[in-house]
Amino acid sequence: MGIPGFFGQLAWKEERPAGFALALDLGGECELLSLGVVPEQRRSGIGSTLLCSICAVARSRDARSVALEVAEDNTAARALYVKQGFTEVGRRRHYYDRARNPIDGLILRRTLIAAEPAT
Repeated sequence: MGIPGFFGQLAWKEERPAGFALALDLGGECELLSLGVVPEQRRSGIGSTLLCSICAVARSRDARSVALEVAEDNTAARALYVKQGFTEVGRRRHYYDRARNPIDGLILRRTLIAAEPAT
């Protein structure tokens, strides 16, 4: 039994899993629920490829945007998302508790451009 609208992508490197991305189609917008890359494969483009793939699937599902949430102190992830065209649209104050140090959660969104019709 599956979750309606749930989809994901896996990245492989030399026949081993290297990363994953999980998303949910909310009807008109998809939400990136989780994206992870195995530590030894980070900074090799896998995260960017997974994020692009999620956006492509979202576009194929007629989503107008992709949204996600990221901890304010996750600078590597934030840099990836900004590079891929995500912008901050909201903030959840003190959403994460890092050893009694509250960290805000940032809500980011990227508007998707509809694919041009084939000629």
